[in-house]
Formats: sequence, structure tokens, C-alpha cells
Amino acid sequence: MTHPCPAILVAAPASGQGKTTVAAALARLHARAGRRVRAFKCGPDFLDPHWLALASGHPVHNLDLWMTGEDDARARLHEAAGQADLIVVEGVMGLFDGEPSAADLAQRFGLPVLAVIDASAMAGTFGALAFGLQHFRPGLPWAGVLANRVASERHAQMLQGALPGGEARTDSNFLGAVMRDEAFSLPERHLGLTVAAELPDALARLDAAADALFRTPLGQMDGAALARWSVAFDAPNDEPAEEPLLKGKTIAVARDTAFCFIYPANLDVLRVLGAELVFFSPLADEPLPPCDAVWLPGGYPELHAATLAAGTRTRNSLRAHAQAGLPVWAECGGMMPLFESLVSSDGDAQATWGLLPGRVVMQKRLAALGPQQLALAAGVLRGHTFHYSRCESPLEPAGHTESVRGEARGVGEAVYRAGAVQASYFHAWFPSSPAATASLFLPGGTA
Repeated sequence: MTHPCPAILVAAPASGQGKTTVAAALARLHARAGRRVRAFKCGPDFLDPHWLALASGHPVHNLDLWMTGEDDARARLHEAAGQADLIVVEGVMGLFDGEPSAADLAQRFGLPVLAVIDASAMAGTFGALAFGLQHFRPGLPWAGVLANRVASERHAQMLQGALPGGEARTDSNFLGAVMRDEAFSLPERHLGLTVAAELPDALARLDAAADALFRTPLGQMDGAALARWSVAFDAPNDEPAEEPLLKGKTIAVARDTAFCFIYPANLDVLRVLGAELVFFSPLADEPLPPCDAVWLPGGYPELHAATLAAGTRTRNSLRAHAQAGLPVWAECGGMMPLFESLVSSDGDAQATWGLLPGRVVMQKRLAALGPQQLALAAGVLRGHTFHYSRCESPLEPAGHTESVRGEARGVGEAVYRAGAVQASYFHAWFPSSPAATASLFLPGGTA
């Protein structure tokens, strides 16, 4: 069954233009009005979905034609369209950046594109950018253009007048100007936006952004006006039920502000596989709850190194768990405190949990970024890597992921193994291979 639903993909010419703010403001504006909003994030990302989830009031899933796959994206969009009055998809990087890009996603599913352009330091060039984004690729569905971080009403008029044909031109669909205002700026740090849950005024920032958006033609659109962006979302192909390979198993998942890079879809897959999930906080020095396996997801352990090092109950229970031969799967930030020390970018060393030999060194420059895949005996897991640290260990890697750049392939991240502990900078998308996922949490399952 096809589900029609208004939908929009919020894109930009580059990163840092304000896509997340506008996408979250749009979701918040319509959610406040009582409409059912479902939001998605294009590409691998853990941070922007926190803001979109706060704005929409619902979990946010990722859509990526390579990592999550077209079938998965189709199924999630179809399900959302059957429940929502509006679907908001936030793009990734620039509209045409990456393989696949946000533009590829828009064309594959017919999502109208809203281009957000930071116009704070431009006037006439705004028109050239808007025209180029709209016409660079023939057949791209187009919703319109929104000027962001605008200085004044006069500045807004100049921007609109810069569009081809001037103010009378409607082909570009000028959807308004959002004025520059620190009240709804979203703070950033080295991996991206600050997690929404860490800011006590996060919802107030979104409300301020929604109020600003309401003063634009885009923000004035009601349900009837949104209907012009209606998209028919086709039903996915029937998929066979997953075998409950983790039935009867309990998996302990670290979850707090230091370990917060968790795709909701990954938790869903573990449950579909039959696992019972229990959560614990290393930051609170909580010991492992009774479990058969442990997942240490990524996050920001480097911001909490002293607190993590001071705790003994989490460290001792993890060590006992590993010594008992029970599986541990650690990803990126979840891997970092497993080594003997964590060194800040300023050279300050902090002793950590010591389950793996060596140290992790933070650096000011990005160390790795991009799509990766991990081949296991049970299947191939797709995912990505994104980190600002490097690992220095005498432990020889048990294997490597494969870096994927379009058609090019290369050696990716190391996968370390010590007994039942496996760790890598690789972030896995569990739905890409539920069978391979299950193997990570079963005794004897190795990369």
C-alpha cells in the first residue's frame, strides 16, 4: 500500500549553513501545532538526531543509500508516512556531497529539497547559489530556498531580489529569511553539535528557532499548504523474519553522556534478535548488571576521562566479565577507555580501564572519516568511522574494516581482540546484517 505524506529534505550548499537548526525548527513548529511529525537524518550521524528527536517528539532514524540501504530507507519512510502529517529529512554536508549524497536520496524517493543558505556575508551571490542548487542536477525535486542568518529586513529584500528575475520571480520559491539570533544557536564541539540532553535550555532554543521560522512564508504554511509537497511512499518488499539468534541472552549497553552514540535502529535489531537489553552508566560508576554480553557504544569519553578513571566498579566488573570469557563489543569512544591511558590533545595523560594494552591520544585534527564495512563469518556489517584520536598499542590488529569510497576500496580501521574483548573505531549499523550483529555478542564470534 502506498502512503502519501508531505515531506521535505532540508539541504544546503555546505556544512555549517544551519540545516539542523532549520530542520529542527520546522519539526518543532508543526509538532507544537499538533501535527504528527517524523524526522530523519541523511547519512551517518549521532548528534543531529538528538535535536531532531527533541523537536519532533519521536526517535530519529538515519537514511543512507549505502550504509542503511535503499530497502531499509524505503521501509522507514513508508512506515513514517502512514503515521505522520509531515516528514522532515535533514541532509548531510552539501546537497551534492558524498557518494551517495542527499541529492541522491531526494531523487530516489521524490523528496522536495529546501535549500538553506547562510546569507550572512552575501547579497547577489545568494541568487547564484540558489539557482545552481536548483538546476545543477536535472529532475531534482525542488521546494524552495530559505536565507539563514540574515542581518535585517533590508538584507532579506536584497537576497530575494538577487534571485533570477528579482522579487517577482517565483520559480526559485523564496521561502523567507531567518534573522541572525544567538537565542537559537546550537553549540558545537569537535565531533559536531553538543548533545541536546546536555543543555538545560535545549527546548527553549528550539522554540526560539521555531518562533523565528514562523515569521517566514515557510513557517506560515499550514496542513493544506504542505500538501503541495506530498510524496507517495511505496510499501517495501516483504522481508523474512529474523531468526532470534540472541534469544535468552541479556546484553548490557553503556548509556550516558559519555557513551551516547547509539542508533535507535541498533537497539531495535538486538531486540528483534531476541536479546534483552539492560543499560548502565560508566559515568555513574555503575557495575555491569547481570548479562551475557556487553556493548560499549561511542560517545565522548575524552570529556569525562577523569571521572571514568576514578570509578572502580565499572572497570572491575568489565574486567571480571571479560576474564569469564563473555563477549564485549566496543566502538570508537566505547573502545577508548579500554586501553591503559587516554592522552588529551594538550598532552595530559589519564589512566583508564586497562583491559587492552596501549594508549589513545587525542589530536586537534580529524583522524578518520568515511564509510566502512566489516566482514564477519556471518555477514558484512556496514557503518562508518569519525574520530579525532589515534590508538597506539602493541596489540596486533586481528583484522581491519574496509574503507569504501564510491567504487574504491581500501584498508580501514583496525579491529583489536584480546580474549572475548573486540574493539574498533568502526561504528556498525546493525540492521545491515543482523546475523553478523548477533555474532559479535555470542561466545566465539570474532571479526
